[in-house]
Amino acid sequence: MDKKELKTVEEITEKLLKLLDIDGSFEILESKTGKEEVLEILLNTKDTGVVIGYHGDTLEGLQLVLSLCIARNLGRFVRISVDVGDYKKNRTEWLKTLALETKERVLTEGREITIPELKSWERRIVHLLLQEDGEVASESRGEGRDRVLVVGPKIK
Repeated sequence: MDKKELKTVEEITEKLLKLLDIDGSFEILESKTGKEEVLEILLNTKDTGVVIGYHGDTLEGLQLVLSLCIARNLGRFVRISVDVGDYKKNRTEWLKTLALETKERVLTEGREITIPELKSWERRIVHLLLQEDGEVASESRGEGRDRVLVVGPKIK
C-alpha cells in the first residue's frame, strides 16, 4: 500500500471515530496473510468496553463499516482488522488453544467436532491455523448466525 492510500485510510479512520465520539488514538500496521494484504488498526481509547461491546459485536460492526468506507474510497477491497485493548490478540490466543484442543478431540474420538457461535473472523483464524494440518480439516457450514465451524479427520 502506498503512502497516499495509507493517508486515506488514516483520514477515514479519524473521521469515523470522531463521528462515533470515540476519543483516542490509533496506529495502522500493514501485514500480509499469504497473498492477502491486511491493515491492522490498533485503537487506544478509554472507552474500550463500549467499543468492544457484547462478545465483540460492536467492534465487529465498527470493523465492517470502516472496511466498507475504506474499500469505497480506495476502489478495492483491503482486509481491515480493528483491535482495541488487545481484545482480538487475546481472543486469537484463545482460538489457537481451542483449535489444538479440538484437533486432539477429533483424533482421539475419530469424529467431527462442531464449534458453534464463532464470528466470521474467528472461524477464519481457526481455518488458517488448520489449513496445512495433515491430520484434520476444517470447514464452515450453515448460514448467517447459524454458521458453525466443523473440524474432522482428513480422509486419506
